[in-house]
Amino acid sequence: MKSEPDECSIDDLAAAPGRQLPWTGVRNYQARNFMRDQMRIGDGVLFYHSSCPEPGIAGLAEVASTAYPDATQFDPQSPYHDPKSDPQAPRWLHVDVRFVRKTPLLRLSDMRQDPQLAGMRLLQPGSRLSITPVSADEWRHLMQRLS
Repeated sequence: MKSEPDECSIDDLAAAPGRQLPWTGVRNYQARNFMRDQMRIGDGVLFYHSSCPEPGIAGLAEVASTAYPDATQFDPQSPYHDPKSDPQAPRWLHVDVRFVRKTPLLRLSDMRQDPQLAGMRLLQPGSRLSITPVSADEWRHLMQRLS
């Protein structure tokens, strides 16, 4: 899961009440569908800092809820407001994530040089989704690199 650190960093998650936050603001159907259809409570999350001088994996989190409506879609003051979303049939969902631990930064440039991560969806040309699945083999390999 990607987040811009000036909006929500791994440190922000660690400092949040209960060390847990809703993953709000996702406005891409494919990313929404990953949360809705594939994420389960307890699933591991790679907390990735994006759009910053050193993008990369900055920590680990876990999914802490099933998907539920993202309230920011109904808030006219929110940058994530969606006036076309109907409260009776919400368009946008999110999950809560819980802090697990901060890790040494695993930079994007280092991940790109790792042959065992060559097929990782995050590293594919044109990949801009904020949420992408990680295979079991990729997860195991990354856990070795992050420990």
